[in-house]
Amino acid sequence: ATRELWSQREGDVSKARQRLERRPLSIERTRGSEILFGIAPCSLALSQSRRGLFRLFLKQSSGSRRLVMSEFVLQATARGVPVHHVRRRDLDALCRGHVHQGVCLEATPLRFKGLEEAEKPDLGDEESPNRQLIWLVLEQIQDPMNLGALLRSAYFLGVDRVVTSQRNSCPLTPTVSKASSGAMEVFDVYSTDDLSSFLKAKAAEGWEVVGTVSKPEDAENIPVISCLEFQWNKPVIIVIGIEGDGLSLETQLLCHRMLAIPPGRALHPGIESLNVSVATGILLHSICSQKLRHGD
Repeated sequence: ATRELWSQREGDVSKARQRLERRPLSIERTRGSEILFGIAPCSLALSQSRRGLFRLFLKQSSGSRRLVMSEFVLQATARGVPVHHVRRRDLDALCRGHVHQGVCLEATPLRFKGLEEAEKPDLGDEESPNRQLIWLVLEQIQDPMNLGALLRSAYFLGVDRVVTSQRNSCPLTPTVSKASSGAMEVFDVYSTDDLSSFLKAKAAEGWEVVGTVSKPEDAENIPVISCLEFQWNKPVIIVIGIEGDGLSLETQLLCHRMLAIPPGRALHPGIESLNVSVATGILLHSICSQKLRHGD
């Protein structure tokens, strides 16, 4: 009977231990912090001085990624950031199930910059290559995956500045950083609470304000041209609208022209437009490639 009792107790202890092992690590977050996840966002955040950094969490027994994890340890040590080696389930809990690639970083959030913090660009004279400035303005982009993809394309293709509307726009979250493949960690993003006044002021300074539209018939009495026909001969602002609905009427009316992407076939009803980040990448490449050609 005694042996049976001990066996039962050992079984209870074993089950309790298993329950504890299955339970994710309870980590008390630093007030005001957020959890970045993914190799590119965490590595770039560690290499920059734009965030406050608290703790780095790495997956135990990383196997094929051992070299990458060693690099993270070196980066964190150089910045004085404590490193914690934890289980995969702990990382899953930290970033709420997102794809973390074995890395999470506790850090302060990134904020949009105010336009008053931006250096005024030098437009130069008529012959100056500095006249080929391109800014991307985002009106009410709400999906973090789209915002991240937009920032990644803008950074890659050479956009000089990204400005978002404050109202109904997605903040700069860890999901945005991951979707941008870390571009958000190195690329300043500005914000304005008065998009109309901002566009009017830039137009008065000599910038061309160009909107975007899926179908030419959607434009409100504004000239629509193919992005392939656009000639870039002055500083230009490309304005991108909310997913699905496009630009607001108020913003459309502030545009000098509207750009459209010509489809490659007759389109079936219901699939007549592109994802906003894909469309923006095509438009930006069409325009930014002119800078490359002029530089030859």
